[in-house]
Amino acid sequence: MSVLQALILGLIQGLTEFLPISSSGHLEIGKVLLNVELKDNLIFSVVVHGATVLSTIVVFWKEIKKLFSDLFKFQWNDSTEYIAKLLLSMIPVLIIGLLFKDELEELFTGNLLLVGVMLCTTAILLALAYKVKQGNKKISFLNSFIVGIAQAIAVLPGLSRSGATISTGLLLGIKREEIARFSFLMVLIPIIGANVLDILSYNSSVNAEVSIPVLFAGFIAAFISGLIACKWMINLVKKGKLIYFAIYCLIIGIIAIIFA
Repeated sequence: MSVLQALILGLIQGLTEFLPISSSGHLEIGKVLLNVELKDNLIFSVVVHGATVLSTIVVFWKEIKKLFSDLFKFQWNDSTEYIAKLLLSMIPVLIIGLLFKDELEELFTGNLLLVGVMLCTTAILLALAYKVKQGNKKISFLNSFIVGIAQAIAVLPGLSRSGATISTGLLLGIKREEIARFSFLMVLIPIIGANVLDILSYNSSVNAEVSIPVLFAGFIAAFISGLIACKWMINLVKKGKLIYFAIYCLIIGIIAIIFA
């Protein structure tokens, strides 16, 4: 992998991790176009995902700091209740990750047909969310689990995680700003956990070596683009302008199906 390829893939990862257009789907398309097999570059994948996690922490630093500050008061309050909801939402994706890890990895092999179909599915979800009236509910324990199920299903390449979770939340009548915040915070621990497992299972004799400049380029590209995309997405959800992403996903999805 060259530095230019790393910059492009890092940029794709950072932007599409937060925008509802599927980071996995676009990375699969990017792999095909750039002729890069990311499965053989596990450490690169860990680095760019780590960069998007860091960008999320930077954007929500005040909220995260308050949550942990209140947590260590060791009493039931709004923050501990919110953390409990976040943990509940992570159960479905944890089950999927533990039970079907090998089967899921087989799907990430440049399968443009699957990516195209899932991008079209993302488009439908976003369109439905756009049509519903703005809700004013706070997220409940039941709703957090339902949103968690949406996140678990969104492990499929081409199905946007943020698109699925935010759309599900909006369809449940949750306040726009509330579901956007919850959607980005609920993914932190699963991504960090997956990265730790990948590092523990990393085998340098099997995985291709990636140079430090390539890793650095990918990290910086993913972090900066992720920072911009995260802030941008929060504002877009507040304004209810998800329909543009629905149109985009539909177009890209159809193109992927045609070229599959």
